[in-house]
Amino acid sequence: MRKLSGVIGIIVVLVFPGMIMAQAGLTIAYPDFYPFFTRKDNGEMAGFFYEIISEALDKRMGVTVHWRQMPWKRCQEEVRAGRYDAMITVPTPERSTYCLTHQDPLYLKKMVLFTYAGHPDLDRIRTIESVRDIKAMGYSVVTYSGNGWHDEHISSLGIPSWETSEVHNVWKMLAAGRGDLAIEWPAGARLGMEKAGVRDKIIDTGIALQSMPFHLMIHNGSGYTRILNQFNRTINDMADDGTMTGILGAYGITSF
Repeated sequence: MRKLSGVIGIIVVLVFPGMIMAQAGLTIAYPDFYPFFTRKDNGEMAGFFYEIISEALDKRMGVTVHWRQMPWKRCQEEVRAGRYDAMITVPTPERSTYCLTHQDPLYLKKMVLFTYAGHPDLDRIRTIESVRDIKAMGYSVVTYSGNGWHDEHISSLGIPSWETSEVHNVWKMLAAGRGDLAIEWPAGARLGMEKAGVRDKIIDTGIALQSMPFHLMIHNGSGYTRILNQFNRTINDMADDGTMTGILGAYGITSF
């Protein structure tokens, strides 16, 4: 009888793998970075990436999601090693060596140029139009460890960079003049400045350099890679039926 039940179990796994995965749950590694994702004092999750993923996977696709918080650099290390299934980030050539993703971004994050109040070259900084201008003008950029976009678009050009392990400390460093610029998403930047207590010491230049396409990236050894096409259809449905607009609007974000 034991042998028969074992055989039946194997058949169920082979015939209904999606059901087994949904029961086990997809584990996402994430950094505490409001308003993308965070955990409240009462233990509940919040953030618009959290809400988008929960709506798409938990509610619409029936896939249970488990969230594991850690510093961003470690998130990438854990997913690369296959200890966690997924992360939400920007696809890069390096990440694509160990992850698969879907076709359409779940969110486009506009990257804007910031500097510190009283910068002696403020008028010149306001003339910047591209990342290559930053290099040509000889400015340095403050960022956080594990920022793949920064590695690909800033460090790769040889632009001097200063790193911190915590995202909100970017603004403390910039306010203290430990770098000329920071390149970030305005909504998240404002919250980071407030957390660091330096909002009045930072200037938003309003100069948009690029947009970062955020995707759900799943380790290529995870059985959950098979849900990616369905996930892509689901987030497009959410955009069409107004769900995305509603989620983002609750966080004061008017475009995606």
